[in-house]
Amino acid sequence: MKSNLVVHYLCICSFFFCFTYESVFAQERWFVFSPQDYFATQTLDLSHWLDAPAGKHGFVQMKGKDLIFQDGTPIKFWGTNIASHLPFMPKEQAQVWAKFLAKYGFNAVRFHKFTWDATDGKYSTLITEENWKNFDFLCQELRKTGIYYGWSHIYGHRIRSGDSTRLLAYKELADTKFPWSHLNATTASLVNFAEDLQNLNIELTVNMLNHKNPLTGLRYADDPALSFIELQNEDNIFWSAIEETLKQTPTYRALLCKKFSQWLLKKYYSQENLEKAWNREGIKEGEHLGKENIYPTPNHGLFSWEYEQAIKNKQPVKQHILDKIAFLYEEQIKFYNKFVAAIRATGYKGTIVGSCWQAGTGISHLYNLYADYQVGIIDRHNYFGGGQGHDLKAGKFDNSSMLSQVGSGLLGTGLQQVSDRPFAISEWMSLIPNEWTAESAPLLAVYGMGLQGWDASYTFATDYPHFTETIQTPPWGGIYNACSPTQLALYPALAMMIYRNDVKEGETIANRNVHLPSMLENKQFLNEKTVQDHDRKSFTGDFPLEAMAIGKVSISFTDKLKENEIGEIQKFCKGKTVSSNTQQLFWDYSVKGFFTINTSGTKGLVGFAKDKLHRLGEVDFSTSNEFAVILVNSLDKQEGLDKAKRWLITTVARAKNTGMEYDAEKKSLLKVGTSPILIEPVKVNLKINKKAKYKVYPLDHVGNRRLQEIPISKHTLVLDGEKYQAIYYEIVFE
Repeated sequence: MKSNLVVHYLCICSFFFCFTYESVFAQERWFVFSPQDYFATQTLDLSHWLDAPAGKHGFVQMKGKDLIFQDGTPIKFWGTNIASHLPFMPKEQAQVWAKFLAKYGFNAVRFHKFTWDATDGKYSTLITEENWKNFDFLCQELRKTGIYYGWSHIYGHRIRSGDSTRLLAYKELADTKFPWSHLNATTASLVNFAEDLQNLNIELTVNMLNHKNPLTGLRYADDPALSFIELQNEDNIFWSAIEETLKQTPTYRALLCKKFSQWLLKKYYSQENLEKAWNREGIKEGEHLGKENIYPTPNHGLFSWEYEQAIKNKQPVKQHILDKIAFLYEEQIKFYNKFVAAIRATGYKGTIVGSCWQAGTGISHLYNLYADYQVGIIDRHNYFGGGQGHDLKAGKFDNSSMLSQVGSGLLGTGLQQVSDRPFAISEWMSLIPNEWTAESAPLLAVYGMGLQGWDASYTFATDYPHFTETIQTPPWGGIYNACSPTQLALYPALAMMIYRNDVKEGETIANRNVHLPSMLENKQFLNEKTVQDHDRKSFTGDFPLEAMAIGKVSISFTDKLKENEIGEIQKFCKGKTVSSNTQQLFWDYSVKGFFTINTSGTKGLVGFAKDKLHRLGEVDFSTSNEFAVILVNSLDKQEGLDKAKRWLITTVARAKNTGMEYDAEKKSLLKVGTSPILIEPVKVNLKINKKAKYKVYPLDHVGNRRLQEIPISKHTLVLDGEKYQAIYYEIVFE
């Protein structure tokens, strides 16, 4: 017995020693990420890929499902967000920013919530030359480099004391308090039905459009580099946050009830008819048409639950729910129509976005989507993984991968794409401390911007014109960081792939036909569901989500009731693998998941494919890493890998802070760690299937060529990230 205990003890010690040794050994193999000399060479500088100056082809327009310029030139935007005070940066910083963004291949920025402190301080709608001179300079610098800018300027428009005489209840608004402080004392939520607040939002926007940038000589209404105007960020009349606002603003609650009561009276003529139609449901004690106090319950949580229950129990949706949705939609679209008319009256010819926020599940979601559809571009937001809150801190987090389930996470956002409208995802990020954040940008670029035909992507967010010193943004430790190596380091390769249109748009494999009048009559149901965890959303559909890896998936708003159009999904599936109908993409989710890219200009692997050999035309390769992103790109704007004289190879896996520690199951972060960032080396065995002679150079961490060459044997070489401490390699053909 004693000997068995000794053996058992030794086994435990041996296991612990091996685990610790392997962990320490693995940590020692990771190398310090040290970007420097960003602009020393043009080896990895995509500024010449941008079609400068921005605006040379005229305003951005919608042509059915696509974005084009006025002269007919097609365009896709691969962009980022610049938020808060940053658009008003000093002039000397603006020049660095424009150069930095162009180097990494961004052709668009979304200026986000940047007007909170940009007016004269007394009135919320007045801008001055002094306020805007730095903004004007930044726009001119971006314009010169070929970078377009869009306005997401209203995220709860902040009221000021000078607005007080124009508002129904200034003090009520000024005193509002929320768990989210950015909504305090703003027009958020209420603006969707309150005309006095609408006037503030519209007046600010019109004043901005009428402001002339002295450096361009153009009003912003006449500036074709202004690619879009968003009416409001993350807001709609169905949003559940409106109820908290209404509790604190009884004057506006009374206004909403009055509007709804008058709408009901026009439809039903009397309280008796209303109660009969509603089966005496949905009316609280004391509510009466004569008192004009019937509350429409503007909360998509209620509407979603009622809709899901109706489907589950195979019953019609209750009439009071349908009436509330119809009324709220009408108020929403009246506001949007009024806002769009005011923008167009300035002469602005570019594109417009209603809002970028969904409204739960079912009919409220679809009516909200239809409101955005009538305005213009369909735009949505989504995030994936990570922990709770906006700062990186110790605790439990989601360390799953989107590659293990097709159509999950960020890609599932595309279930809201409408067949005859451009689609954008203007905020997205895979959130640290999730270890697999490098999967997100390729997933959106390849399957979103490529196969699904999305038109614009704006990662959230770029807060510095350089890589950050830790994987979170200093000094507050923010988790929304586009400047970490698992994001920014991949963007040049992905930008080249997008601008060259390497990944072809797929043929439609699933289109859901929605006839909204039939939904209001309980004649049509769409059994799709949205599950929301703060900024993170997941989606399920009436059909297998493998369709999103096969071809295009869309919704169509129809003028009559039609059957859904679902293609032969199983034709492209074999076991737990899915091939695209373009024959360029292959997704294997049999274990943790990976996908491959096989186009003329880009070959690649994203995900968990340790020791698997991938034969992709001009290249064969494998990696010994558990997880890796490996991209092989032609560095030529027109030529594919077969004819290009120079290739770029990008290899990225995981990144973490020095001293960052996880628990054994990788479900909790124990220590956040500090700078510098450590990079997991990627090892690739590569064979080049071309007869031409070539040389291979490791590049430094921003893409400058090093002097050493990598040895080649029979067109086979080893790209050893540990040996060369590299993530980039350049191949030069004779």
